[in-house]
Amino acid sequence: MRAVWITRAGGTEVLAVRESPGPQPAPGEVRIAVRAAGLNFAEVMARQGLYPDAPEPPCVVGYEVAGVVDTLGAGVTGVEVGQRVQALVRFGGHAEAVCAPVERVVPMPDDLTFTDGAALPVNYLTAYHMLFRVANLRPGARVVVHMAAGGVGIAVLQLCRTVPGVVTFGTASAAKHEVLREEGCTHPIDYRTEDYVARIRELTGGEGADLVLDPLGGRDWRRGLRLLRPVGQLVAYGFANLSTGERRSLRRMASQLARVPLLTPYGLMDRNHTVSGVNLGHLWNRADLLREELEAVLELWRAGAVRPRVDAVFPFEEAAAAHRRIGERRNVGKVVLVP
Repeated sequence: MRAVWITRAGGTEVLAVRESPGPQPAPGEVRIAVRAAGLNFAEVMARQGLYPDAPEPPCVVGYEVAGVVDTLGAGVTGVEVGQRVQALVRFGGHAEAVCAPVERVVPMPDDLTFTDGAALPVNYLTAYHMLFRVANLRPGARVVVHMAAGGVGIAVLQLCRTVPGVVTFGTASAAKHEVLREEGCTHPIDYRTEDYVARIRELTGGEGADLVLDPLGGRDWRRGLRLLRPVGQLVAYGFANLSTGERRSLRRMASQLARVPLLTPYGLMDRNHTVSGVNLGHLWNRADLLREELEAVLELWRAGAVRPRVDAVFPFEEAAAAHRRIGERRNVGKVVLVP
């Protein structure tokens, strides 16, 4: 079995395609012959040594796959050998085969491609969970979407279109604004050339936003809190500001951590604000919740309400180029690896 290994923390040169024995499913698991696997910013940070949940290198990461069931573990029911499926996995997805508990394996619609199937689980689950489980998105809400041209950002924009009157403010470089408009973003904002806080306040008559979805962290969490109007909510779901360049920088890490806002229940009560955190990787023990939400996303896909935007597909041998594309913020939508 071939897999993309992170041999040690560092730049893209630490990635290597290696042969290793194929995994065997434990009781309650299925083995999937992987046809496509999603690549996320979390896995780029794992390569850099910035993602605390990742296994110690050498390791194989990858949270989501689409493929074909080729072996059933003892006691498995509900899926069959040869069935097309998509799955959430606790790492190991960037390989030709991976095992997953059957409760985190969902049959794929016949007309959903493997590439699109691998682009759905993490990004759309994260977006759906934030908007509808955590934030209870309401008609007419004002939503700030950071990294709006990334996989999660585009998923958020598409899902916001399913709620009447939602106004979205998406931060991205100017070259990506046309895509944001195509995906329904009301107000694309170039964070490189203008102060997004000032611009959003200008667009809202000084009132601010109801919901800020922030994968950036550090100083941007602080700025996001300043953007909330009463009864507003900040959802933190990443810390991309820790990552710049190919390798981790201890100086940047210290600088960003020092800018994390200090919050107290009294302060939140005083301002009528809510702060929530989302980490899909820490919800593995809620397989019931994840499956329910993934099935809801698939229903929206069947209805044509959401469609993954795949930015690029790379073979395993070009995993370094795939990592660079995400790390350099050049992707518009999802990056996918294929064996």
